[in-house]
Formats: sequence, structure tokens, C-alpha cells
Amino acid sequence: MNQLSNSPESSTISRRTLLKWFGIGSIAGVTGYSRFSKPQPTVFQRETLQLPRMLSQNKSVVVIGAGLAGLACAYELSQRGFAVTLLEKSPQLGGKIASWQIEAVGETFMMEHGFHGFFPQYYNLNGLVSELGIKDNFQSLNFYAVVYRDRKYQPEIFRPSSSAFPWNIVDLAIASPNRLQWGINLINLKHLQVFQAITGFQRERNYQRFDNISVADWVATEFPRGLYDLYFLPFAKSSLNAPDMMSVGELMQFFHFYFFGNPEGLAFNGTKDDMGTSLVQPIAKSILHNGGKIITDATVSEILAQENEIDSLKYFVGSNKNNVPFWVKRNSVVTDKEIEYFGAADEVFAASQESETAISLTCTHQGCTVKKADDGKFHCPCHGAVFAADGKVLKGPAKRDLAKFKIAKRQDEEVQLVAANQESSSPQTIAADYFVFATDVPGVKQLFKQIKGEVDQKVRSQVTALDIADPFAVCRFWFNRDFQWEQSNFTSLSGYQLTDSITLYHRIQEQFIDWAQRTGGSVVELHAYCYKEKEFPTQEALLAKFEEELYEIVPELKQAEILHRELVNQHNFSGYPPNSYAQRPETSTDIPNLIFAGDWVKMPFPCGLMERAVSSGLLAANEILSREGLQKRSLFSVNPEGMLQI
Repeated sequence: MNQLSNSPESSTISRRTLLKWFGIGSIAGVTGYSRFSKPQPTVFQRETLQLPRMLSQNKSVVVIGAGLAGLACAYELSQRGFAVTLLEKSPQLGGKIASWQIEAVGETFMMEHGFHGFFPQYYNLNGLVSELGIKDNFQSLNFYAVVYRDRKYQPEIFRPSSSAFPWNIVDLAIASPNRLQWGINLINLKHLQVFQAITGFQRERNYQRFDNISVADWVATEFPRGLYDLYFLPFAKSSLNAPDMMSVGELMQFFHFYFFGNPEGLAFNGTKDDMGTSLVQPIAKSILHNGGKIITDATVSEILAQENEIDSLKYFVGSNKNNVPFWVKRNSVVTDKEIEYFGAADEVFAASQESETAISLTCTHQGCTVKKADDGKFHCPCHGAVFAADGKVLKGPAKRDLAKFKIAKRQDEEVQLVAANQESSSPQTIAADYFVFATDVPGVKQLFKQIKGEVDQKVRSQVTALDIADPFAVCRFWFNRDFQWEQSNFTSLSGYQLTDSITLYHRIQEQFIDWAQRTGGSVVELHAYCYKEKEFPTQEALLAKFEEELYEIVPELKQAEILHRELVNQHNFSGYPPNSYAQRPETSTDIPNLIFAGDWVKMPFPCGLMERAVSSGLLAANEILSREGLQKRSLFSVNPEGMLQI
């Protein structure tokens, strides 16, 4: 039985009928589907029993990771009477939607990981917004555009609409200046199969058919070229996964959620202030109001397991680290005449030749690995923190120096390190009835490395197999003058080597509107959703290409002066490559008191991006509520199946 209730019956149609639709344009008559009776949100696992809402006994939950998934889970459980402790490794909450202070042009601003759009079919996220009473923190962007570098395509404009499938296609065709270039020929069997696939979504069948091939390979032969250039390429990349690394099954789910199964139309809101102020802080305030504890700057150092259950964990706050000596091997990849490197991945250490001390290259802000730049300093490639050669913090958002270690022993190609600053306090230990791992992919992999004791091997292998997407970069520029711009204040871009969108912050967020009004300047941000690291291996390469493409996108800015620029660069977004769906972990695990949340979790209904993260967190909360005999929260999604299943 389908777990999403109230879904409309699917229509069975013949190829001849489908050809007739598009040959004659008589869609409405054939489907019997009215503009005035669009489908309503569907309910996942509708609760049929009247169960208590509030917990009547003492139960505790530890949630690790305070991104949207962890915040949503902690929010719901704290509302229901659970003793919730939320641990976050970073100094600030929010994960990929976190905000932090920066200094620019002599003033203080809030920086974030780039613009985020709130779509109307984000039913579960918007439900939290309504409950928190923060709707006024959001505003409609009215419309948005897709602009193509290839001038053979005119810009596409998307406006608010109440038309659901198939009327949204009709409206799009009517409004599109490029409709004659879509290249769809339904007499071509391949084109017909493409259309059937993207309009006849069924979750399990979809992944069985399409999870074994990448988007790039799928469209390589006989795919409608115009359709790909105009819609598939720009919107596929906005999933933060590159076409050559993304499963077609995942792309179908993405398109169904955002377009073919979406009854709300293509429009979205943005925040009036930064995401931390507008959304993260209100959620955190509610958690605290309901008795929850939130601990930031907390690093889990050990997770104790007994008889395939999590018993407790140990964590330290700030620079209070475990001082047990450990061995690391020489890094043979990074070479430097003056510096020796040890370790790999997210645990790299650097020491001057023959020095007795080493510094950790793990940024004290969010755990990214800093890299030595041409100026001899260590730069964080994620959020722009800068450290001196001895590890001293020179520029935020990091607040603490890089950790220092004594080189206790040298042996062949290994060194033994021990923390240089001995701390008298011990790590904190916390036990709980339930544990929720709600970090990003690198975070959950690191947590499993900290588990001491035997746990289910299948769960371990599922976590090990998780992928991350290509890196994501954002560059925000402050200019001394404004400029004319005919498109939307957030505009998708297609065809550029690096840049995928442009956001005019001085026209959408209040802190930048105020600055622009006072100075006559502008604040512009470019996004690269999933660039290839081999093409842009350094911050300097990213900055140079962003600036070059910005001047092509907005030639008028060539006459302006750059007053400041901030680069944010992350390599932690969830990847959805071919053949990954089957082994993707679900909310409930084979470790009885361990629950998963995050956009890497296999979801039982269509969702994407922020809505996927929030929904996974609420699914995790529901799993715990159900085990305690409590009423689950109602979760919503778009129609779980496409209309045209052939």
C-alpha cells in the first residue's frame, strides 16, 4: 500500500493519445483534469489512531548536528516533552544555512552560504515557519529568470502560478520565447520515453529503471537538446549535483517534486535578513524555551556501543581536546620544501622541517582543512578564515587558533603527536535513550570512526558508501556603484564555466539594502553549484574566474571598484551518484536506538534541498514518537506519483 494517502488515481494512456495531445494541443479534454481542481498536498503515513501527544515519562535524546535536519528533529521532540541535547561542532547553528559575522568596507555584516529559495511546496519547512510565527521574515521574489550564455536562447521567466500538471507545461509553452526550440518530437520513440519518464514518476520503479545511469550519459543520445539546455541542465545543477555525477533516478525525483508533481507553481520566497536571523535563531529559541540544551563548538571524541546499541558518547567543547598520543603517517601527496605534512583527508598536520611542534590544519570554525597560500598563511577554503604560519587566527569567522601538537616521536615515515596545551578538564560524557545522527556526510562518517564497540556492519557499510557532490562555491562582491539589471534579483545562469546564478543582495536583504542606500554601492553574489575541483584547485583560481564571468554577466561593473569580496567554498553536500539509492540508509537503522536524519537519508516521499533536510529531521522525530506510543507529526509532500504512468 502506498504510504502517502489521498493521491489521485493515475491515468493510463496510449502513445496515440499522447501524440494527439501534443499534436493538436487538446490536453485538457483528454485528461479530464481541471485548472480549478489542482491536487492538494498528500499526507505521509496518515495517523489513524488518537494517541497522546506528550511524553508522560522521562526520555532523553541526543541529536548530533544542528543543520536543518537536526534542528527540525530537536524542535519536534522538545515540543513533546523529551529531554533533548543538541550538539553542534561549529560555533554557530544552521549547518549549510548558518550565518556568521564578517568585517567588510568598515562595517559588520552577516555572511552565509549563499541565497536559498523557499518554495511553496516546502510544506514541512513552511509548517515550522507558521508554527514559529515568523512568516514576516520572508518575502516573495515575485518572479525569477534563467539567462543563457548561449544567445540562441532568450531568457526564461518563471512567475507565480496555480497551474498543476499538465497545465503548467501548457502555460510554460505559451510563455516561453524558446518553445519552438524545445526539440521535442513525440514520434521519436526516445523522446516519447523521456516524456513518459519525467511525467509518470513512481518512486521505486523510477529508481529501479534509472538509478544505474548518470544524467550526462542519459542525455548523450537522442535527448531533446533544447529541453536539456533550457531546463534540465540549469535545474539539475541547482540540485548541487553535476550531471556526470548524478543518478537519473534522482533527477526524476527532483523534477517531479519541483515541477511535474508540484501543484503550487514555480515561485519562491527569500529571507529579509540572513538565514541565521530569519530561521535558525527562532527554531533554536523554541528548543531552548521547551527545556532543550544546545551546545555549540562541541566535538564528539568517542561513542560507546554495547550489544549493538549506543550507550553514551564523550565530547569536548572548544580547544579542550583528548591528550592521548597518536601516530600519523607522512602525507606523500602534498609537497613543500619548508613544511612537512602528516595525515590525510580531514586530519592533516603541518610542521616546519625538523620542528618539534606541529599544527592541525583543521579549521576551528567548521572543520574544513586549511591550505597554505602564496602569502605563506593558511587559508580556509570554506568560509575565508586566515591563520598565520604558526596557527594563530588572523581573520574570522574562526575564533580560535589552529590546535598545536608536540612531536613526541619520529619513526620512519610516521610521527607521534600529543596535544601541546594540556587541559585539566575531562571530556563530557552523556547517555541517552535515543541518538540521532543529523550531520552532513563527512560528519556522519567521522562519527562512525569514533564508535568503540560492535555495531551492525550493514549500517557501517551504508555510511561508508555515502557520497559527497562536487564542491559548491559562493563569492560575494561589494562595489562602489549600482547598475541596471533587467532580470530577477535572483537569476539562474546557464552555459558559464563556473557561475550558475547571480543574486543582488542589495535589493533583497535589509542589511545590504540599507548599506546600498547610504553609499550608492551594490552587493552581488555569484554561485557555482557543483564545479570541478581539478579546474579550480585554489581560491585564487575561483576568485579570478568568478570576477571574469561577473564582468561578462554585468559589463557595467567593469567601471566599478571592488570594495570587498568574500569567498565561501564547501565540499560537503550530499551526492546522489548512479547505483547509490539501493544502499542509502533510511531513518530507522539496525542499531536499535540510533536514528538518521539529513538530506543523505533515503526518503519515502518526494522532496528536495532544504525541504529534504527538514523532512528527514521530522521523520527521525516521528520514529522516536512512534516507539514511545505518541502521536506522530503529520508530514506532507506533493502527489507521490506522476499523472502519466504508461
